[in-house]
Amino acid sequence: MSTRFDLPEKPTRHIAFVLMPQFTLLAFSSAIEVLRMANQLAGKELYRWRVYSKDGQSAQSSCGINAAVDGAAESIRDFDMVFVVGGININRYSDPHIHSVLRKIADRRVVLGALCTGSYVLARAELLSGYRCTIHWENIAAIREEFPSLVVSQELFEFDRDRITCAGGIAPLDMMMHIVRQDWDERLASSISEMFMAERIRDKHDRQRVPLMQRIGTGQPKLAEAVSLMEANIEEPMTLDELSGHVNLSRRQLERLFKKYLNVVPTRYYLDLRLERARQLLLQTSMPIVDIALACGFVSAPHFSKCYRDIYGVPPRDERRRGQLDISR
Repeated sequence: MSTRFDLPEKPTRHIAFVLMPQFTLLAFSSAIEVLRMANQLAGKELYRWRVYSKDGQSAQSSCGINAAVDGAAESIRDFDMVFVVGGININRYSDPHIHSVLRKIADRRVVLGALCTGSYVLARAELLSGYRCTIHWENIAAIREEFPSLVVSQELFEFDRDRITCAGGIAPLDMMMHIVRQDWDERLASSISEMFMAERIRDKHDRQRVPLMQRIGTGQPKLAEAVSLMEANIEEPMTLDELSGHVNLSRRQLERLFKKYLNVVPTRYYLDLRLERARQLLLQTSMPIVDIALACGFVSAPHFSKCYRDIYGVPPRDERRRGQLDISR
């Protein structure tokens, strides 16, 4: 028994991490460090972990650091949880071997999880059907397009029966502390949070992105409402008259709010939102460019191409080709 926390005697929990190519080091280390600190504070081995890659070779992270592994993914046996650690350009990786390995693990009733963009891998392995899941905010639009039947939330993390998915960044820190809280007790999880100088353990409902209200203050609810309407109506953009009518302001009043607090006119802000969504779909899916144009509210592919080139300096086709070259290097 731990003298500090008086923890009950329970078996050590075994957790495996499968590193995908260009995995995000921050998401991986955030998860691992919570387990390490839990053992340190408890004074005994509450958790034991091993790290795997597709072929048992070291895995390179998105920042270029190589991580040594304990073996190939197909050698994973007798673990309580297995997490797939994704990273950048995950949508470009489709590996039937990894998918088969993960399905065999799932057949053994092991809890399967994903960090950062690892949800893409589970989705392509058909292991998220019927489950609620999440992924990094930058990839939400793309995964919804590729897997329209999936229930993809914008939460920091999701616990749904034997699936655990997490948005990445430092969110795995919070997710793992929730696991520690469930496995052991609140005091141990809180002590881990204190050791990492985290202000608090975030709940799953904390937003992935900084809400507009936090950037502009709570005194501009009309502006925040207008932006929310824009974000919810990408495929069929609303007119400025429609927007101003919904928020009970005149066009002139709405334009003044955008100019004062966001330093841009509403139409340009809306266009930037649509082009940002288009860029995500260009780089993260194989959707035809004409379909992306329509999905982001452009009347034609040429009009979309012109707007895209004006903002990003290259036409959509070149943007996609450049992204494909980056992933092949």
